[in-house]
Amino acid sequence: MPARNITNWLWLAGIIIILDQASKWVVLGTLQPGEVRYVAPFFNWVLAFNPGAAFSFLSDAGGWQRWFFTVLSLGVSAWIVSLLRRHSAEFRLSLALTLVLGGALGNVIDRLRFGVVVDFIQWHAAGYYWPAFNVADSAITIGAILLVWDQFAAKPKRGDEVETDEGTTH
Repeated sequence: MPARNITNWLWLAGIIIILDQASKWVVLGTLQPGEVRYVAPFFNWVLAFNPGAAFSFLSDAGGWQRWFFTVLSLGVSAWIVSLLRRHSAEFRLSLALTLVLGGALGNVIDRLRFGVVVDFIQWHAAGYYWPAFNVADSAITIGAILLVWDQFAAKPKRGDEVETDEGTTH
């Protein structure tokens, strides 16, 4: 497989950020806070503001969490870019890292603009409602799943081939 340039991965992260911010722009212009729009028997649009992290973790912490999660996301993003520089030719790993990068930066933009993350996708079934989320959260989740997959997927091991006296490899 030909080596991939980190630029391609950064472009993809940029596209994820644009999709995330464009979807939030549409929702902010269409829904009122707390308003719910039925889409399907398992899916609603709902405008929610999350000052915390995933599943509203630390949402009632008093405000410091805004800056904590912003700095944490920026630090993780810088680390991901350094990993992409070293592993840009590894497709699955780079895709996973890029999804997390784009999602993290999409949510950082919200925290800087609004002090909260804008969420609007709500899945539900049998009276159970999943916490609202957004495109950035989806990218982060898919990226995390791909990272786990990448860790368990078979990779060629270094040193598997050893030259013998006869010149063959095993």
